[in-house]
Parts: sequence; structure tokens; C-alpha cells
Amino acid sequence: MRSIYIGDAGVPVQYMQLALNRAGYTVPINGEFTRDTCKALGAFLGGSAGCYADTSVWLKLIPYLQGYTTHIIMQGDTLWNIAEQYHTSLSAIVTANPSVEASNLQAGTRIYVPYAFSLVSEEVPYTSEFTQLIIEGLQIRYPFLSTGCIGKSVMGNELNYIRLGRGGTQVSYNASFHANEWITTPVLLKFTEEYAAAYADREALYGTDSAWLFENYSLYLIPMVNPDGVNLVNGVLGEGAYQAKARQIAEAYPSIPYPDGWKANINGVDLNLQFPAGWEQAREIKAAQGYTSPAPRDYVGEAPVSEPESRAMYDFTNANNFQLILAYHTQGEVIYWKYLDYEPENSRQIADYFGSVSGYLVEETPYASGHAGYKDWFIQQYNLPGYTIEVGIGENPLRMSQFSSIYEDNKLILLGGMTQIVGKSS
Repeated sequence: MRSIYIGDAGVPVQYMQLALNRAGYTVPINGEFTRDTCKALGAFLGGSAGCYADTSVWLKLIPYLQGYTTHIIMQGDTLWNIAEQYHTSLSAIVTANPSVEASNLQAGTRIYVPYAFSLVSEEVPYTSEFTQLIIEGLQIRYPFLSTGCIGKSVMGNELNYIRLGRGGTQVSYNASFHANEWITTPVLLKFTEEYAAAYADREALYGTDSAWLFENYSLYLIPMVNPDGVNLVNGVLGEGAYQAKARQIAEAYPSIPYPDGWKANINGVDLNLQFPAGWEQAREIKAAQGYTSPAPRDYVGEAPVSEPESRAMYDFTNANNFQLILAYHTQGEVIYWKYLDYEPENSRQIADYFGSVSGYLVEETPYASGHAGYKDWFIQQYNLPGYTIEVGIGENPLRMSQFSSIYEDNKLILLGGMTQIVGKSS
């Protein structure tokens, strides 16, 4: 995290305020580094700090964004008294430390101590750095899930995936193909946390046996396909060559708000127009609309999968055996389920189920928008069900005030992406 000072405003200030609240120092999460925030920060640090957060201060705050700390076992410690010390639960410590024997603690052993709060915030915007902190925190809290990297963005940010389950039926969900649709990232992260918590506690996930899900399915989630673009929209890209290039691209399209209207990757290429499924038609359609060079949105690029992010998604998909994919976008509360005349087996029935549990409309993609998308390519390439889920209502980027209703609408879609597959294990 970059250093911030009193008088600053923006997303990093919101992250500091979130951490302070989680640590027990109540302050509004408004992104404004005021005297009240300074007072709370000083109390958190013991009363001797200035009104700034540099690297040393962030090191103390970040555990409250990652959701855990570490503890070195002392003589006489028990997991029970450690849980009391950190105001957390014994079960959370046991889950995070599967190799530690509660009845045989060894002095000097370092253990993970998850905090009691839910890790995935519903209060702040998401950036690539915050998303990575959450993914790391989820892996620490729930070591039975696995994480990895499918590639890197133009600027070198990792494109992370999370895997839950060890079953033979693979499915994959992705979010934030478009920069100003970043609210889809916490949708996938919250589902990950809810699923992992249910499995750890041997509880049902929205009425379905979580252990059965874990044994029969392998769920791969890519929470942020376009990290550079998301960082641009949320004001954390920083000054430099990439920021200057983005501004130059945006100046050629003055009718598109900057940065709120930015959908593309940092090169000005729309990543959801990068796949070899009618790419040439998409190029013609978008050229007729005036998008013939890098733009904040709707420029298809020089060739299919020419951008590192789209290439990573293409290669990762081809390297696996996904039986269904969900691509999360905003907005409109609609589910798109077809590409041209392709209609994979049971794909309409699954779409209708998604519509019934969410209240979203089920529609065919309009022709002018119906080419070169990731969902389009997956359906064409594999003749298997693929869906674009457009969440929320309003103008992008949607605000986090919509998040709880968006998640409530979509949690059974996320569950059903596994359970509705024809020929599933039972």
C-alpha cells in the first residue's frame, strides 16, 4: 500500500479505515483522512504516531485486511487461551493449523490465528492488491483450498485463481473482465468464503451438503481478470507511463467518462472482445461504431487473444476440462446463455434455473454484442454451457451499497453452476 497522509482521500484511505474498524477503533469508512481518522490511527498505534500511514504503519494494519495474525507458542499456552487472547474461535485456529496437535503444543511453534470477522468486505472498492490480500487470507484460514496464478497482466499483476474441491467435474467462474465492473470480484470472493466456511464447519451451503460438493466438484474462480484496468478505475494505478497512456487514450473519446467509463485493459483493449468466436465480425461492428484503435472500451485489439490477460484465460481454459463457465459482468440483471445457434445440451434449462433463483431475465445476447466474448468462445469451442451474468442496476461502476442485494440474487446461481450440470456425480 502507498503512503497516505492527513488530508488525502481515496481507496487506500478506505482500506486504512476498514482495518481500524476491524481492530476495534470505530471511524467512518468514507475515504477521507480527517482528524477523526488520525485520532483513531493514533489510538491503534499506541498514541505516538503522526497522521500518516507509511510502510511501517501498513505492516500493522494489513493483518486486519488479510484477516489473520501469527502467534508463537509459549510454554503453558493452549489453543483455547490463544483463541480467548485474540477474541476468535478455537475452531478457526484448528482449521487454519491442521498439522498442530492441540494436546501437544510445542513452544516456539508459529501458528496462524484468524480473526473473528468475515474476511470479504462489503464496504470498500476492490483493487488488485486488496484482492490478493484477501486470497492469501482465505488460503491461510482454509488451507484445504488452493490458489495459483494463470498469468500476468500488462503491468505484471498476477491473475490469481482459487480452487475449491477435489471432484472430477470441473467448473469455472470469472469476474472483472471489464475494469469498471469490479464489484463482481467480491461476489466470487464472498462465495469462496461462504463455501469454505461451510465445508470447514461441516455445514450445508445454501441447503446443499458442502462435503458432497467438495468431493464431487472442482470449482475454479478467477476473481479479477483485468487488475490493471480495475486499479485505474479505482484511482490506485499511480502516476507514470501507463497512467499517461491511459489518459491519452481517453482524450480521444471525450464522450466516455474517465476513469469511470473505462472497461478495457491498460492497453485500451476490451478483453471481452478478444476471443476467437466471431472476432472478425466484432471488429467490423465496433469499427462501425468508431472503435478502430485503443479505447476505454469496445476496441477488439489487433488479433484474437493478443493481450496477456485474454491469452491467460484462453490457455487456462484449454488446459482444464470445465463443464460449465460463468462470466460475471455488470449491469442489467440479465443472463445471456447462447452464442449464435449453438445450444449445448441442457444449457437453456440451466439458464432458466438461474433465472428462477435470481429473478434475472434470461435472454439471448444481442447480435451487436454477441461476438468475441469469453462465453461465446467457450460455447463455440466446447459445446458446453456458458453464461454471462449481468448483475446489478444502474451506471457502472456500481457502488458497494448494491453489493448485498447482488450477492443475495446470485448465491444460488453460484451454487447451481455446480449442482445443475447434467451427468454430475452423485
